[in-house]
Amino acid sequence: MTQKITKKELLKREIKSNKVYYGMMAPFLIIFFTFTILPVIMSLFLSFTNFDMLNSPKFIGLDNYINLLLHDDVFLIAIRNTLILAVVIGPVSYAAAFIFAWLVNELPPKLRWVLTIVFYAPSISGSAFLLWQLIFNGDMYGYLNAFLINLNIIDAPILWLKTPEYALTIIIIVQLWLSLGISFLSFVAGFQTVDKSLYEAAAIDGIKNRWQELWYITLPQMMPQLMFGALMQITSSFGIGTVSTALLGFPSVEYSGHTIITHLLDFGAGSQRMELGYASAIATILFLMMIIANLAVQKLLRRVGTW
Repeated sequence: MTQKITKKELLKREIKSNKVYYGMMAPFLIIFFTFTILPVIMSLFLSFTNFDMLNSPKFIGLDNYINLLLHDDVFLIAIRNTLILAVVIGPVSYAAAFIFAWLVNELPPKLRWVLTIVFYAPSISGSAFLLWQLIFNGDMYGYLNAFLINLNIIDAPILWLKTPEYALTIIIIVQLWLSLGISFLSFVAGFQTVDKSLYEAAAIDGIKNRWQELWYITLPQMMPQLMFGALMQITSSFGIGTVSTALLGFPSVEYSGHTIITHLLDFGAGSQRMELGYASAIATILFLMMIIANLAVQKLLRRVGTW
């Protein structure tokens, strides 16, 4: 008579048989839990409290969320600006990263890696904001003002960084310039991993041009890289804050460049308020927005992969 093995016993056997692999994963899992999972859990808990780091957290229920969504007008401006930036920058930067990676992949190896560095460099350049400050400088010596004055398009310099009407446009331009980062590298790597023999087989089966190769061969083979790139672009497009503070100041004029991240900084890290419970509620809302956007994009990409 055979003895029925429970799921718990099966799990123990699997762990025992693969203990070497679990041991190799342990350092990463410990670091990931300590610096990612645990802070998220702590932030979620603190979002229901009144906490200023001087006194013990005091549970206040949903008060932080009610104040944010119903009484904090600046936060509503931040949500609007963040959604506008995410809707524009997310898809455009994702498509740009893929297109540039596709074009670079068609080049000879030496030129390919040179251009890969050129396209990736802005995302890690520490002097990037200085360049854009020179371009959008509000006096007649600013590059953009000087160019437009020489063309007789404008008569006097424009205060680009202090005029609310231009704030989001400037952020979009600069963020798109910075956006060819990790996603671009992952796409370049993804193109290198596609099995070249599939193109020969597809040609025999009736594939006639490069567009059909891209749609029916390349994209399905690159699905892991496409998923990873989507996650990175969603995170970066919802997490815009550095560009706004570096170029437009903190806070920006009439909160024209205010985002959820800058609102979070205003109440949390690096501020005089130190209302960490309120800041945690802001972070939780941003986290939920990212999760929802990420699930929607993954569902869309899976559909594309099955066409």
